[in-house]
Amino acid sequence: MWVSRLALRDFRSYDALDLDLEPGVTAFVAPNGWGKTNLVESIGYLSRLRSHRVSQDLPLVRAGCEEAVVSARAHRGRRHVTAEVTIRAKGANRARINRTGVRVREILGLVPCVVFAPEDLGLVKGDPGERRDWLDSLLVARSPRYAGVLADADRALRQRNALLKNLRQRPDPGLEGTLDIWDRAFAEAAAALVTGRRRLLGDLEKHIAGHFSQLAADARESRRSAAAEYSSRIDYGSVDFSGEDARERTTEVVLEALASRRRKEIDRGLTLVGPQRDDVLLGIGGAPAKGYASHGESWSLALALQLAGWDLLREDSGDPDDQPILVLDDVFAELDSGRRARLAQTVAQAEQVLITAAVGSEVPEELTGAVVDLTGIARPL
Repeated sequence: MWVSRLALRDFRSYDALDLDLEPGVTAFVAPNGWGKTNLVESIGYLSRLRSHRVSQDLPLVRAGCEEAVVSARAHRGRRHVTAEVTIRAKGANRARINRTGVRVREILGLVPCVVFAPEDLGLVKGDPGERRDWLDSLLVARSPRYAGVLADADRALRQRNALLKNLRQRPDPGLEGTLDIWDRAFAEAAAALVTGRRRLLGDLEKHIAGHFSQLAADARESRRSAAAEYSSRIDYGSVDFSGEDARERTTEVVLEALASRRRKEIDRGLTLVGPQRDDVLLGIGGAPAKGYASHGESWSLALALQLAGWDLLREDSGDPDDQPILVLDDVFAELDSGRRARLAQTVAQAEQVLITAAVGSEVPEELTGAVVDLTGIARPL
């Protein structure tokens, strides 16, 4: 997979940009503040309908404008498709495929892309929400139907929390009876999400361990192993997540957990258990990564997580023409020479690699290709 043309209108700092690209490595070089990250962020957004930098769409629309447009012509072997999304400051976003209007979710997966960025350090050092978002984003990238699962879980959670808050302020047996309906809706959506997350993490484990071991090759042997484990406040011990009945059994476990905590949840006016409170526990050398890993180890683990996701997306496609585009946003400046060289050797396998750097010397020699000086085609922020 590679993008031959990227067009932006009123996206972030760009009022208009039309850029031709080639397969292989392209490095965007410019001093800080020239919009390098904004450019590659647009491709990541088109891939997953979400930014790797912000949780809301509004900052993506250039100040003073009503909407932003991101369009890319993507190639899979001899096939090609043009995907476009219009991000609106107010109202619903719109999408087009080959100039034909479609539902926004239909462009998910058309331009597969994995983004490495300084923000990825939050996967190791940040709060559980960042690790959940990473896992959910990869779920949707592998299977776009999970976008609907996430929406269902969020909707049921919001409705349930609103009802719990009302019950805290005004106890009402009749109103509490309707809680059973939302318990079931939330439990079913939660079960689908938890089952998907756990299976995904199981698929990721060997790839995470392998990439971390390679990136940390010059560390002492006891610090070359990494692990990722799903953590929940609900005991799913009786559920076989590889089984065909995993979702049904998980639904019942969630319902039991909600029932056992109902009085406490009403007192708090908040849902206390569920996938919105789960975490991925990361470890290095048998010890927790958070709070114990060095800066270099944290970077290696964050990169290993993203590389593992890239591996799965490549495996799923089963076609060399479908492997995801790789974006490395200001990553090499954060790595020592050994990790920089080993990362370069790995990502050089991609059909298209897009790199941002403040100076050309930050790009490893192993990644030779086109260099685009953004100071000639963009305005400083």
